[in-house]
Amino acid sequence: MGETLDRHPTSAFSSSEVDVSIELDARIENGSAGAGAGAGATTAADVLANKEVRIEDGGDCSPGISGKTLLKVNTMPIQTSNIDQLESDSSQHKLERSKTEVHKHNKFLPEEAAKIFDDKIPVHRKLKLLNRIATVKDDGTVEFEIPGDVGAPLDIGPNEFSHGTIEEEPPDVADLQDIPPLQIVMLIVGTRGDVQPFVAIGKRLQDYGHRVRLATHSNFKEFVLTAGLEFFALGGDPKILAGYMVKNKGFLPSGPSEIPVQRNQMKEIIYSLLPACKDPDPESGIPFEAEAIIANPPAYGHTHVAEALKIPIHIFFTMPWTPTSEFPHPLSRVKQQAGYRLSYQIVDSLIWLGIRDMINDLRKKRLKLRPVTYLSGSHASESNVPHGYIWSPHLVPKPKDWGPKVDVVGFCFLDLASNYEPPESLVNWLKAGDKPIYIGFGSLPVQEPAKMTQIIVKALESTGQRGIINKGWGGLGNLEEPKDFVYLLDNCPHDWLFLQCKAVVHHGGAGTTAAGLKAACPTTIIPFFGDQPFWGERVHARGVGPAPIPVEEFSFNKLVEAINFMLDPKVKQSALELAKAMENEDGVEGAVKAFFKHYRPKKAEQESEPEDSTVFSICRCFGCS
Repeated sequence: MGETLDRHPTSAFSSSEVDVSIELDARIENGSAGAGAGAGATTAADVLANKEVRIEDGGDCSPGISGKTLLKVNTMPIQTSNIDQLESDSSQHKLERSKTEVHKHNKFLPEEAAKIFDDKIPVHRKLKLLNRIATVKDDGTVEFEIPGDVGAPLDIGPNEFSHGTIEEEPPDVADLQDIPPLQIVMLIVGTRGDVQPFVAIGKRLQDYGHRVRLATHSNFKEFVLTAGLEFFALGGDPKILAGYMVKNKGFLPSGPSEIPVQRNQMKEIIYSLLPACKDPDPESGIPFEAEAIIANPPAYGHTHVAEALKIPIHIFFTMPWTPTSEFPHPLSRVKQQAGYRLSYQIVDSLIWLGIRDMINDLRKKRLKLRPVTYLSGSHASESNVPHGYIWSPHLVPKPKDWGPKVDVVGFCFLDLASNYEPPESLVNWLKAGDKPIYIGFGSLPVQEPAKMTQIIVKALESTGQRGIINKGWGGLGNLEEPKDFVYLLDNCPHDWLFLQCKAVVHHGGAGTTAAGLKAACPTTIIPFFGDQPFWGERVHARGVGPAPIPVEEFSFNKLVEAINFMLDPKVKQSALELAKAMENEDGVEGAVKAFFKHYRPKKAEQESEPEDSTVFSICRCFGCS
């Protein structure tokens, strides 16, 4: 995600409220649990609060689990949580073991995984299968292992995007100028790194005569307005979201007390989406009625709002969210390529388990739509939602199994350097010696900033390098005494700063990664969570940086090794070659062209044949396939 929290929220944030640590009681079979009377919906709050919940199949598309099911959950901090472990006689024994042991991964047969997407299979059986297949690790990633004799990619569920269709040519500039003015709303959740690419896209859409409202968190109001775009506040506080994700690494909360805070954040976001699409400007009172939606997946309810308003939606993201056999979902850990595609569908299923109650509440109470069931095998309704990925095809080429509805548009840079006036002290410091190494983690809170600062300073001194430390939200840079080879920085546009640096060390947000590579800087990524390990691996595979160093493994020795790796002339040459390849890319124009290539206004036949909302696509909630 952007230069700060990428994924965030979806990558990472999008995984934050999932029914994990579910221990299925053996009494699940045939409703023999005998738990109380009456039916009820199971929410993530119930499941993650150690409640036993009775859910019956009422056939009314409720957000619960069909079949009489009793769920027991463990919310204590654990090493690894295998979410389907129990048989009745040994349930308590296994629950205790789960707190202290790393479980072996369950192997499964392809036909078992296929049942997850079979509408004829009862939902409670699907849940048991999902629990048996997947293990949610303590870093918030999903891990599973497929049988060793499976050689071909597991293509479980429909392949929505690959139909052998010839790619459409994007419209040229003349065509774009002929498109009648539209009112476009952007629904963007995350931190500044997530918002910044959409500011660039919004400005370009505005240049073509369209009215653009960028709806995001109130923290970024000044940033959006200064760029010349209209602003509308979405719920949620990115600082709270970032802090939660750093602490919990994704899926697993460290304790029940954090669940209400996180769910309130998500609910604020979801319930602010519809007003963002139709309410007048809160300050000027000028009416607004969205005719199209651009969104990123962590907005969650975006596709539901588009369905209610009957307007087209286009999803853009900085991390892969469309199933492919070329690499696994960034929030998963699966070693065999045969399981890469399935990893997307398993992660999506787990995410849906945690937000289904809020989404259906939104649909019923605000959007006046029928609720949707979960874990249905029908994905067809999502096949018409176009997706654009904001990265350079020279770094990550478009997978061969992504069809014409998916575009890789290039990195979207916002020109901030041209108007930036650096402080005189920084200019003088840069002139006083060799180019420095940049080290910073943007908006991400650092758990032990003093210790990390000491490691950074010691590593710079040991390698004889000058360094710029970006203090960021994490509080780095509190030195006991000033060092002439270290400059402490509050804030500075990366597109200006990285040109002054010989190498960069950062968390691996997509925006920060892009800025470093564009400036031909060898890059070391210290991933905190989400898609950041993915970008670390891509950078290493391209030969422009060392293997990523997870933040919990950050050490003096590893940082020294990484700095020495980046100083290798061969690595610098690789960085120069990649920067040259990216030189003529215009991801902002690519995104605009992709949007209008797939833009289809409301059609009469769509109104005459409304979509059946009772059939749930796992990905409907995320705008993904």
